Amino acid sequence: MNMELNSQKVRQLAPENDPLKIGMGWTVADLDKPQIMVESTFGDSHPGSAHLDQFVGEAVKGIAEAGGKAARYFVTDICDGIAQGHDGINYSLVSRDMIANMIEIHGNSTGFDGGVFIASCDKSVPACLMGLCRLNIPSIMITGGVMDAGPDLLTLEQIGAYSAMCQRGEISEEQLLFYKHHACPSCGACSFMGTASTMQIMAEALGLMLPGSALMPATSIELKQKAYEAGKQVMKLAKKGLKVSDIVTKKSFENAIMVHAAISGSTNSLLHIPAIAHELGIEIDSDTFDHMHRGAHYLLDIRPAGRWPAQFFYYAGGVPAVMEEIKSMLHLDVLTVTGKTLGENLEELKANGFYDHCEQYLAKWNLKRTDVIRRFDHAIGIDGTVAILKGNLAPEGSVVKHSAVPKEMFKAILRARPFDCEEDAIAAVLSHKIKPGDAVIIRYEGPKGSGMPEMFYTTEAISSDAELGKSIALITDGRFSGASKGPAIGHVSPEAAEGGPIALIEEGDLIHIDIPARILEVVGIKGVEMSPAEVDKVLAERKAAWQPKELKYKSGVLKLFSEKAVSPMKGGYIC
Repeated sequence: MNMELNSQKVRQLAPENDPLKIGMGWTVADLDKPQIMVESTFGDSHPGSAHLDQFVGEAVKGIAEAGGKAARYFVTDICDGIAQGHDGINYSLVSRDMIANMIEIHGNSTGFDGGVFIASCDKSVPACLMGLCRLNIPSIMITGGVMDAGPDLLTLEQIGAYSAMCQRGEISEEQLLFYKHHACPSCGACSFMGTASTMQIMAEALGLMLPGSALMPATSIELKQKAYEAGKQVMKLAKKGLKVSDIVTKKSFENAIMVHAAISGSTNSLLHIPAIAHELGIEIDSDTFDHMHRGAHYLLDIRPAGRWPAQFFYYAGGVPAVMEEIKSMLHLDVLTVTGKTLGENLEELKANGFYDHCEQYLAKWNLKRTDVIRRFDHAIGIDGTVAILKGNLAPEGSVVKHSAVPKEMFKAILRARPFDCEEDAIAAVLSHKIKPGDAVIIRYEGPKGSGMPEMFYTTEAISSDAELGKSIALITDGRFSGASKGPAIGHVSPEAAEGGPIALIEEGDLIHIDIPARILEVVGIKGVEMSPAEVDKVLAERKAAWQPKELKYKSGVLKLFSEKAVSPMKGGYIC
C-alpha cells in the first residue's frame, strides 16, 4: 500500500472508509489503488451534457487499465438556451459557482489522488476549471465537443434572429418552426464560437487538456478515444504528484488570452478567466484582456462573427493550429498535462500527422485550413477582438466585442433610452419605439441586480434589424450570450444595484462611445452637451437622490449571489 497517496492517508484516518467503499462494489484490491474522481455534468439537461456519460465510461476504463480505481460523481448543469427568455436565465451565472462548490465538496470530503473533469458548456466548463483549481490535485479536463450543424449549415445562434424576424413579420411561422426543428441535430455544445466553444478552447489553452482535444465534433470516434487517453494520463499525473498549480501559471493565462483574441472568443470569458485565476491566487482582470488584445491578431472565421460552424474548427487543426499561427506571442515553455511543455506538444503534433488527419474532414467541404484559421500575416483583424471602455458611465469598466461591432458605431454620441429590465427594452425594440441614434440602456441586470442574465434576445432583435444594427448601441450592466453580435456594451461597472452611474441615466442624456479611445461617458444632460464638470455635478445630484431598489430575490441562491457577488470586472464570483 502506497502511503504517499492522499487516498491512502485518508483510509488510515477514517476506518469506515474501506467498508463503505466495499459496500458499493469495490474489491479489497481496489482499495490499495490510486483513487481518481471522475466528475461530469452529465444529465438530461441539454445537448451539451446528455452525452457525457460515454466519455465518463471511457475515462473510467482508461483509469482502470492504468492501475487506478475511478469514482464517478455528477453535478448536472443547466442550459442557457433553455433558460433564455424567462427568469431561469438569472440562475445561469450563479450555477457556475454552485457547480464549482460541489466539485470542491466532492473532492475534499473524500480524498482523491487525481481527477478527471468532463463538461461541455457555458458555465460547466469554467465551473470545472474553478473546481479543479480549488482542489489542486493532479487533474485533466475532457470537453464534450461541439454539435453538428443542421441543413445548409444551420446553427442555433441564428434562431434568435429568425425569431425576431418572425415577430416583425419578415418570415413565416412555418419557416421559423423548420429552423427550430433542425438547428440542433446532435449532442454537443452549440456550433458557434459562443461561451461554450470558447471555454472548451480556454481549457486546452491553459494546458489542462490533451493537445488537440478541445471542441472536437461530439459525434466523433476520436473524442471517445481522447477520453480514454485522458483517463490513462491522469494516472501518470497522480503518480508524479503533478498538481494543477504546477501546470497553470500566470503565463498559462496569458497564453489563453492570446488564443482568446485569435478566436474572437466570448465576452463571458472576461467573467470566467479572472474567476478561475482567482482560485489559484493569480490576478487576471479585464484590463489584462484589454492590454493583451491590443495588437493581437484575430484569425478565426467561425460564427457568429465568421462564416463557418464551430465543427470546422477541429477540421482546421483546432487549438494547436491557432497556436502555431500566434506562436511568436505565446509562452512555449509552460507545462501541460502531457508532462511536456507547450512547445514540445506542438512539435509532436506536427510529427505525428495530427494536422493531416484533421484536414481529411475539411477536404470533404472543399476547404483549406486557411479558409477557417487565417495565417498570422493575413489576419481578419490586428487589434484583438475585445476592448474595455471606461469613463463616467463605467468608472470600473465595461466590455465590448469590437470585432462584432459595425464600424459606424466605433465612435458615436447617442441619446439615452433607459430601461430597468430587459423585458421592457426588447418590447421597445420590437415595437419600433427605438430609433437610430438611441442608446438602449438596460440596468439592474448585474450580479447584484438579478444574477447577471444574458441580454440575448435584445441583442438579436437589434443586430437582425438592418437599420438599428448600425445606428444604435445597447449598454447594460448585464452580460451577453457568446453568440451575440452588433453594437453591444456589457458588464458596466459599478452596476445599477450598487448605485453605479448607469442607475442615474435619464431619458435623452447624451452618451459618448469611442471604442478606439476606450471611452464610455455621459457628455450631455437631456439632449444638451455639457462640460465634464457640469455633467459630474448633475450626476452627483442624482446620486444623492437615488434610492436602491428592493432586492429582487429575498431567499435562495440568488439572494446569496446578490449579496456576495463581486464586480463583473473581477469575475462576478461569490466572495
